[in-house]
Amino acid sequence: MIAGLLIAALAVVGPQDDLKRDMRALEIYLQDQEDHKNYCPKTRWNQPDIEVYKRTLKSQLPKGCK
Repeated sequence: MIAGLLIAALAVVGPQDDLKRDMRALEIYLQDQEDHKNYCPKTRWNQPDIEVYKRTLKSQLPKGCK
């Protein structure tokens, strides 16, 4: 479903650079959720808001997790 939404978002005409950045941020955000669950579920972590990912385009997982 998420992949479908990302593909559909590509078809939207508009500011392509912003759209690409937002899509990349969403990918990293979702990957962090999955990686935290799979690699360090016992580590306490509050995932930052998606806006942090949009600014940094980097994983926000704690060091040593993954």
